[in-house]
Amino acid sequence: MTKKEIVKQIAERANLPQLKTKQIVQWTFDAIIETLVTEKRIELRNFGVFEVKRRKARKARNPRTDEQVFVGPKNVVVFQPGKEMEQRVREMPLVEERPRKTRRTRTSSGAAAPPAGPNSPEASESSPPATRGSVTTPPTASNSTSTPQPVGG
Repeated sequence: MTKKEIVKQIAERANLPQLKTKQIVQWTFDAIIETLVTEKRIELRNFGVFEVKRRKARKARNPRTDEQVFVGPKNVVVFQPGKEMEQRVREMPLVEERPRKTRRTRTSSGAAAPPAGPNSPEASESSPPATRGSVTTPPTASNSTSTPQPVGG
């Protein structure tokens, strides 16, 4: 859901114009941010607690070069849901699992291999993955359909 959708929903419920509702919603968000900046914490009963915490400095790795880099300390906002939110979310039907992103494989030199882009030689040489039990051929001049065709009988 987006802020625009939240505004529309509240405007309909409160019987207010969307423009005025958008302003009120923005003021609410601004107040939350300002409170976090000044007081480092805001507690909204039955909703949850937003808090500013310091993340420690750490060593990280640049995924393009595999080079170790230093990341300094920084402030982050953490959210702890309230009891009512926690309970209602727990009671709702399970959401579908999101598919995991595939990890890039490492080359023999130890560096991460960049993904094949649409204009890379690897992309033009590789064919789309075949479904289990079928053999496919890439389209040719005589066979220039958008879907791969099965080979054999």
